[in-house]
Amino acid sequence: MNTPHRAPLEGHPHANGRHTAQPAVPRTAVGEPKGVAEGVPTAVRTDPQAGDGRYPVAWLSIVAPRGAVPTATSECLCERDRSAVGHARVLALITNHESHRDACPLRTPQEGRAAA
Repeated sequence: MNTPHRAPLEGHPHANGRHTAQPAVPRTAVGEPKGVAEGVPTAVRTDPQAGDGRYPVAWLSIVAPRGAVPTATSECLCERDRSAVGHARVLALITNHESHRDACPLRTPQEGRAAA
């Protein structure tokens, strides 16, 4: 009975004397890394707009797919978290979210309000 010929495993030399391919010798990198355009700074710099003192405090998310019931959530860093389902309740939450901007202790410190 004849045994079927099997292909040699990867990385092992063939029985007929041929050898597997050798990996290419890595070349030394010279100059800028590939993919960087000329004149583009590679160092990470701070964002010049980040220092104006503003940051998000409250978020209003509204989802209103066509033909479906709308939903909304109102979240604030002062731990306020409200949600609404339906047209009338979503509209009421939008109004409540707008009024919260004036009353939020993170946006208007209480000692400033008492002094006024």
